[in-house]
Formats: sequence, structure tokens, C-alpha cells
Amino acid sequence: MPSKKGKRSPQGLTICYTGNGKGKTTAALGLGLRALGGGKRVLIVQFMKNAPYGEHAILKKIPRLTLKIFGKGFCKIKGDCFPLAVHKKAACEAIAFTCRALKTKKYDMIICDEINCAYLCKLITLKDIQKLLRAKPSTVHLVCTGRGAPRLLMKHAHLVSEVREIKHPFRKGFPAQEGIEF
Repeated sequence: MPSKKGKRSPQGLTICYTGNGKGKTTAALGLGLRALGGGKRVLIVQFMKNAPYGEHAILKKIPRLTLKIFGKGFCKIKGDCFPLAVHKKAACEAIAFTCRALKTKKYDMIICDEINCAYLCKLITLKDIQKLLRAKPSTVHLVCTGRGAPRLLMKHAHLVSEVREIKHPFRKGFPAQEGIEF
């Protein structure tokens, strides 16, 4: 809505990156970097990932960017050494933390990395997603990533991008590459 000087008031968007292809977190991080370049304050909350990921070392050094890692690693995949209850507790703590952070209005953008996967793995519920959406102030950008985005989130979002896998080196037997997958 235009102000007295003809400028529009800031409108915080809800953005969702989903799909089976690679690049959802990368897109969200790029958006975060763009916001930082514009003088904004960014919070990244990681719902599934834990250290060490390539982005962690550099993100911790960037001014006006806060990284909070709640994940215990990807749930229900090879190498998962935690019971489901541990993953659920971490995801619920991430939801509660993010809702509190939204209410403080300390951040201009909050990225909920792999929140969709947390929903897909039944670590959080639709009620948790609703709670998050209700806590979002109108001036804060909320970015949600991960495959399996719930319809509720996609319906509510201002922008939804689906990343589709066409070809992947894993299918040819390539191992995960440092700097690409982690």
C-alpha cells in the first residue's frame, strides 16, 4: 500500500521451494544473500541438517546472518542413528524457536531449511505449519524449503517454485560431492 511519499510499504512474502530436484536450499541461501546485500537481517533455521555442511563454516561469519541448527541429520535414511523421537523433539524445538523469532521482528527474512522434509517425515504436523504461518508478521519474508511441501503451505505462499530432477549423478553411481551435496 503506498505511503505518503508514493513508496510501497514492505510486504513480507511467504516463499516455498519444493520438489525432488537439487537446489532448494541453494536457492533459499541465494535469496538470503540478496537480502543481506540489501542491508536486511536473515535467520536460517535448519530443521533436518546437522554439521558438517559446507555452508555452515561460511554462514557463521556473515554479519546480520544467524544460523540455528536443530536437525539431527536426515531422518529415515541410511546412516540415521537417532530414534524418531529424537528427530521429532528437534523439529518441534525448531518450530517453537522460529515462531518466537518471527514474533521478535528482529529478522527481515527467516529461512526454514528442510521444514517440508520435517513435515514429510511426520516430525511436525500441519498444525505446526499453521502456527508458523500465523506467527509471521506482515513485513517478514518466510522462506520454506524441502521436498514434499504440504498443500496448506503452497496455497498460503506468495511464491512456490518446484525444483524437478531431470538428471542426477547419483543415478550413475557418483558419490556425494563435497561443496555440492554437503
